[in-house]
Amino acid sequence: MGIFSFFGNGSIKKALRQGAVVIDVRSASEYDRGRVPGSLNIPVDRIGAGIPRIKGLNKPVICVCASGHRSRIASATLKQAGLKEVYNGGSWERVLRLIESL
Repeated sequence: MGIFSFFGNGSIKKALRQGAVVIDVRSASEYDRGRVPGSLNIPVDRIGAGIPRIKGLNKPVICVCASGHRSRIASATLKQAGLKEVYNGGSWERVLRLIESL
């Protein structure tokens, strides 16, 4: 299985078409150096505190970071909190390329 299969490329594209919110879980300084336009920056160590805000968005959620490790942790945390449509997008750059290809 390739990395794109692992990160659910088709599911992420579908979620993006449905107006998903992209949550970048990198640090603020990493986020400032490059990001998906319109994404929210909620560092992985603060994702738990952001759950009420994220639930209130009522949108599919795609978590991104630099490589996929922190976004995996964040997406698991959100799923455990009861959010249904949560995806680990992997690197923010990959999700940006997906958006550009839509």
